[in-house]
Amino acid sequence: MDATGQIIGIQGQIIEVEFKGNQPSVHDILVLEDDMMVKMQVASQNGPQSFFCLSLSSTEKLYRGLKIINTKKPILIPTGQGVLGRALNIFGESLDGLGKIEKTGEKPIYSEGLDYSEIAKHNEIMETGIKAIDFLSPIIRGGKIGLFGGAGVGKTILLTEIIHNIVVLHKGKGLSVFAGVGERIREGHELYETLAAKDVLSSVSLILGTMGENPAIRFLTGFAGVTLAEYFRDSLKKDVLFFIDNVFRFAQAGNELSVLMNTIPSEDGYQATLTSEMASFHERLISNADNSITSIEAIYVPNDDILDQGVQAIFPYLDSSVVLSRSIYQEGLLPAIDLLTSSSANLNPEIVGQLHHDVSLKALNLLKQATSLDRIVSLVGESELSSSDKLIYERARKLRNFMTQNFFVTENQTGRKGAYVPRVTTVADVNDLLSGKYDEISDEKFSFIGSIKEIKT
Repeated sequence: MDATGQIIGIQGQIIEVEFKGNQPSVHDILVLEDDMMVKMQVASQNGPQSFFCLSLSSTEKLYRGLKIINTKKPILIPTGQGVLGRALNIFGESLDGLGKIEKTGEKPIYSEGLDYSEIAKHNEIMETGIKAIDFLSPIIRGGKIGLFGGAGVGKTILLTEIIHNIVVLHKGKGLSVFAGVGERIREGHELYETLAAKDVLSSVSLILGTMGENPAIRFLTGFAGVTLAEYFRDSLKKDVLFFIDNVFRFAQAGNELSVLMNTIPSEDGYQATLTSEMASFHERLISNADNSITSIEAIYVPNDDILDQGVQAIFPYLDSSVVLSRSIYQEGLLPAIDLLTSSSANLNPEIVGQLHHDVSLKALNLLKQATSLDRIVSLVGESELSSSDKLIYERARKLRNFMTQNFFVTENQTGRKGAYVPRVTTVADVNDLLSGKYDEISDEKFSFIGSIKEIKT
């Protein structure tokens, strides 16, 4: 049957097309009759014979009346060992200058997640070597952790350090996918160079849709990354680490597209489909009984407003959340993690052990008590506190300083050697600190160390 149509309208990156004969399905790829490299994807139906399409190429050559052909296929991402060690876009084209990507097959970027009966939960802790994360927001195999923060407070550096500590320091343990959604091409290039220099690029696949791309490319890059992760889990039978920087740009791209398609927004200004889009993305990042997908996600917080609906839509899917604070960053406490706002569902005795669970509760209680004393100290000074309150305040300050850490990925900028601190060491050190073992040591000596034993040396 006739699979041709024509363009009847263009609005930014949204192309309206008309098919009088054999109509396309949602997600089908359409190409120009005169130039097969100009592609668009059917997004939704706009009338009996008209459809809204997402432009996946430049719109400079497009005008009303142009003939288009339905390929009757969705976007297909290449699969096989050839995608490992490569940087590619959503069409499977290489971005690393190493020529065509060898593939053994193709997989559509849209699919359903595992059946509920196939989903399995794993309680094995995945250690990062970063004290604040391992202590208060531990990651488990097959879990999801979100790194929340505004512009310039260290989200990407924290994500890159996690990649270094899990992928680089533990070579050979599974495969990794990095999805760069709406971020700078420089960051993707630096990560590629770092992985190549550390000789672990062969176990990583990078898929990039940077901020210079149109919103359709940025939106679909997230789904393409998930598709690769699913392939590694199901076909190659590997545990997968899925990194994305960042999820808010994924939501933002969906919002840009909905505006151009004249979709009525919800009361908060975001697209009415935001919740379902987040669900279709996150609910594919799941584990079966044999292999897992562990997701580490950076999330930009616009205007430092954690209550922004685009940010809040991500929270329900996370096991752990790490919130970066601008005020803590300005104090020079790096990583600038807000210890009280960060949280984790994994802080229970069955997963982390009884000691870790008890010590973390004591630490959080201490920090809350110290926060209530902050206003008194700001008004009358620390010297006016009672002896018991002063002890609480000093220990809390030591704990905050102890949670600072030198990173391997910033050694060139800071000149300080990075530190990897095992979780058991962190728990033992915090337990000793809370019990008063280090009350005689000044709080500044706890800054940017690994274990507290370094103070003694």
